[in-house]
Amino acid sequence: MLETSARLLRLLTLLQTQRFWSGQELSERLEITPRTVRRDVERLKRLGYPVDGTPGVAGGYQMGAGASLPPLQLDDEEALAISLGLFALTNGTVGGVEEASLGALVKLERVLPARLRQRATMLRTTLQPLVRPGPRVNSTLLATLASAVGEHRVISFNYGNKRGESSDRTVDPVGIVHTGQRWYLVAWDHNRQDWRTFRADRIVGNVELGPRYAPRPLPDEGDLRAYVARSVNVEPFGTEARVIVHAALGRVATLVGPHAATLQAVGPERCRMILRAASLNSAAAWLLHLDLDFEVEGPPELRDHIHLIQERLRRAVGPKERRKGTR
Repeated sequence: MLETSARLLRLLTLLQTQRFWSGQELSERLEITPRTVRRDVERLKRLGYPVDGTPGVAGGYQMGAGASLPPLQLDDEEALAISLGLFALTNGTVGGVEEASLGALVKLERVLPARLRQRATMLRTTLQPLVRPGPRVNSTLLATLASAVGEHRVISFNYGNKRGESSDRTVDPVGIVHTGQRWYLVAWDHNRQDWRTFRADRIVGNVELGPRYAPRPLPDEGDLRAYVARSVNVEPFGTEARVIVHAALGRVATLVGPHAATLQAVGPERCRMILRAASLNSAAAWLLHLDLDFEVEGPPELRDHIHLIQERLRRAVGPKERRKGTR
């Protein structure tokens, strides 16, 4: 069992990592009794940390917003600077840190006083990042979804699919995954009675918060990145292209990512790529953008379409001129 001081630090870390913890969860993680959990929470409160407790079967503990920042040794301007910096990172200015930046941003703003939270929101709305590939997602929406995930709160929203059709959804959100271009919410859909992924940029209007839900076993044994990658790969598209790429699987994987295509090794310097795209033209353009040699396995329509592109490019540049001095 941890000593009291070490246990308090561990408890504080857990509370700042996840929005809401039941008393039983904290008791099991810290290997102490629920009564000791309650006493440790009271100690944190006396130290100035804004820990809120909720009684009852669905009750537990979470970090709340206090009249001032908890003892982080940050003044107001430093807190605002960190908030804006984390927001900039969620927009992909540095690859691979978007999700961590979102989590840190939500964690920080959760304990900001109301006056600082309002200033941070106003400053973020004035930022206009240069347009980058992929759809834009409102940072307030991401923060709302992240909070609902951490609190185990049921949410309701209007969702539009790629055909422009909309429907009302009520879900239990469990995680947010960033694929490099898009943000996906992973949730249990009440109407479908199954796990679903939702593109955050297709959530329309406000998200309504409901009661807390009882957690259930997560898909793919809790590996939400793998679940989203698999879900996106099997999402119905207009065209499925199968090609042999003349490069090692490891190299190709760094160019396409698991969310864009399925890769299979067929040799030390060759791999099969199964690519799903909205049309033959987008599939061909995507393959040419790789800047790697490849052979089309199928469908035949893709091979014909690439021949058409070849002829169009040949006409665009005209016949190849003879080099000077040759006959």
